[in-house]
Amino acid sequence: MKFSQKEFESMELTFNDVFIFQNYFNWKSRLNDTDIIPNTPLWTSIPIISANMNQVTWKRMCETLARYGWLWILPQDMNIDKMIDIVDHVKNAHLVYDTPLTLTKKNNVRDALWIINKRAHKAVILVDDDFKPFSIFTPSDLEKYEQYELLWNIKKNKLITWENWISNGHAFNLMEENNISSLPIVNNKWKLIWILSKWDTIRNSIYKPTLDNKWKLNLWVALWINNFLDKAKKLIEAWVNIFILDTAHWYQKSMIDAIKKFRLNFWDKPVLIAWNVMTSTWTEELIRVWANWVKVWIWPWAMCTTRMMTWVWRPQFSAILDCAKKAKEMWWFVIWDGWIRDPRDLSLSMVAWASHIMIWTLFTGTFESTWDIFYDVDWNMYKKNYGMASKRAVSLRNSDKSAFEIARKEIFVEWISDSKIYLREWYKSVWNIVDKFTTWLRSAMTYVWAKTLDEFYDKAIVWVQSSAWYFEWTPHWKVKK
Repeated sequence: MKFSQKEFESMELTFNDVFIFQNYFNWKSRLNDTDIIPNTPLWTSIPIISANMNQVTWKRMCETLARYGWLWILPQDMNIDKMIDIVDHVKNAHLVYDTPLTLTKKNNVRDALWIINKRAHKAVILVDDDFKPFSIFTPSDLEKYEQYELLWNIKKNKLITWENWISNGHAFNLMEENNISSLPIVNNKWKLIWILSKWDTIRNSIYKPTLDNKWKLNLWVALWINNFLDKAKKLIEAWVNIFILDTAHWYQKSMIDAIKKFRLNFWDKPVLIAWNVMTSTWTEELIRVWANWVKVWIWPWAMCTTRMMTWVWRPQFSAILDCAKKAKEMWWFVIWDGWIRDPRDLSLSMVAWASHIMIWTLFTGTFESTWDIFYDVDWNMYKKNYGMASKRAVSLRNSDKSAFEIARKEIFVEWISDSKIYLREWYKSVWNIVDKFTTWLRSAMTYVWAKTLDEFYDKAIVWVQSSAWYFEWTPHWKVKK
C-alpha cells in the first residue's frame, strides 16, 4: 500500500480520512477471479473473527461461523465446564449441515415460536419418541394457529428428508421443486441428525469451513492473564490449539510474564495471540516474547467508553498500518478490533495489512448470538448488549464473592451495561453478514485489480480526503422510516 502523497504517511488518520483509488481492471468475475483466503497459518478462508464477548460468541455462533470459514473466540469469563461442553459440541458438529431445532408431540405453537429464532434456518422439526422427524415448521406455518395448539395436531404435507449426504445442487433443486426452505437430514435408521437450508447449499458451494489438523471445526479460546494454566491444560486436552491472552492494556509486566509462562508450559505448539496494542513498538515487544499474533484495538466509542473517558487512543487506520508493518517485518500478523459497521471497514483493514478483523456489535444483532430475542413496543426484534468492563459484566464475573467485595469492584466499572442492538434487515443472521462483507471485499479487490489479499495490499493506493469529500459520498436525503 502507498499513499498518493508522501506527506500523508506521517499523518494520524481515521477510516473516514482515507479512501482507495481504482486501478485498471481486466477480469470478468469477481467471485472466480478473487481469492479472499488470508495468507496466515490460522486455516481460515475468510478474514473475519467474532469477538470474545459473553453476549456474542457461544455455541450457535461458534458452529455457524466455522462452517463458513470464519473464526470465533469463546469468552474468558466462561467457566471451564461450559467451555469444554461447547468445544465438544463444535468438534462433533457437521462440516456442512446445521444443528436442527426439535420439539416433541407434547409441545405447542408457543414453544415453537419461542425457539424458532435460535437458528437462522428458522425451522423447527417435530420428532417422535425415537427422534424420527414427523413434520417441519417455519414461522409462516405457525402464524395462523392459536399459540397453545399442539404441533402434533397440525396437519402438513408429506415430509421430505434425505439420508446423510446430498450434493449442493441436488439439494437446492429438490427444495426448489417442493417449495420448501429446509431439508431434514436423517441416518440409515431414519433418525434426525442434521438440517440443511436452501441457502446453505449456495453458501456451501462458495465458502470453505475453518478446520483444525484433525479436520474438525476449529475455534479459539480467550483467557485472562492471571491464573490461566489449569484452564489452558484442560482445553488443550480437548483439542483447542489457538489461545488468546486478553487484557485491555497489555503494555504491562503482567502480560509479558503471562506470555512467558504460557510458552514455558506449552512451548510453541498452541498459537498464542495477545492484545491490545496500538503502536509498532508495543507490537514488537509482544512478538519478541513469543506471541504469534497481536490485536490492534483503540477503544471505539460504542459500548466501550474508554476512549472518550480517558482520552487514551489513536486514530484507527494509522494504528493498524503502524502495527501491521512491524508484525510483517517479523513474519507475523495483526488482527484489528474496531467499531466494524460496514463492509468498507473490512476493505480498508485489508489495505492497511490487517490479516483479520474482529466483529462485536454487528454480530450481537443476529439470530446466532447468545441471548434470546426481545421485542420493543413496535414489535421490532432486538438483543441486549453490554461491555465486558461494565457493571453487569463485573457483577456476573464476581458472583461468587461477597456483596461487599462486589460493591468495591463496581466502583471502578467502565463501559455501558445495557444497550439494545436491533436485528436489521439483511443483517439478521451471520449468513447475511458473510455474504455482504465478502461480496464487497471482492468488489474492492477488483477495483484495485488484486487477485489475493497480498496483492490488494501491494497494489492499493490510498488517498486522504477532507470531511467535505466524505460528506459527498453519503446520502443527502432524508430516509423515511
